[in-house]
Amino acid sequence: MTLDLLPIGQRAVVTAVDWAALAPDEAQRLQSLGLDVGARVALSHRGVFGGRDPLAVMIGRMTVALRRSHARAMTVGHI
Repeated sequence: MTLDLLPIGQRAVVTAVDWAALAPDEAQRLQSLGLDVGARVALSHRGVFGGRDPLAVMIGRMTVALRRSHARAMTVGHI
């Protein structure tokens, strides 16, 4: 399952990231925020308009807003 499809409140671990699907500067920014293979995440909120962007993702104690397209590049599995 990809991160954008994770049910709200469910915890997961990032198992794979399709870095080629992201622009190089965006990929580097996500890695610097800790979004890489092995990161423990939880989806805490989805936007309410249009494409339901942005997504609020918890990474540890930090909340990060992600575009849906970025979250779609990350495969997650159950903890």
